[in-house]
Amino acid sequence: MYSIDVILRDTPLPISVQRKEKIDAESLYQAIKDALDSNRRELLELTCEKEDDKKIAILTERIVAVSLSKKSGGSVRTPGFFALNKETDE
Repeated sequence: MYSIDVILRDTPLPISVQRKEKIDAESLYQAIKDALDSNRRELLELTCEKEDDKKIAILTERIVAVSLSKKSGGSVRTPGFFALNKETDE
């Protein structure tokens, strides 16, 4: 099972969907990455192969990052990346 995690602006937790096959996971990862790169405002609907009823629609302009990882069975998943903003007084 492969997990695709999407970080949205002003949202503390990632949105995750799963794919059973590596090629499907890489295809979805690339589609999200392309949407992130396009700078167009579009609605992107994601579905999950692990939970058939799981669906989410997000605006592509809100995407900050996307991650693809292989999910090992039985372990607790933690996001593979995080964002840190450092404010400085200048």
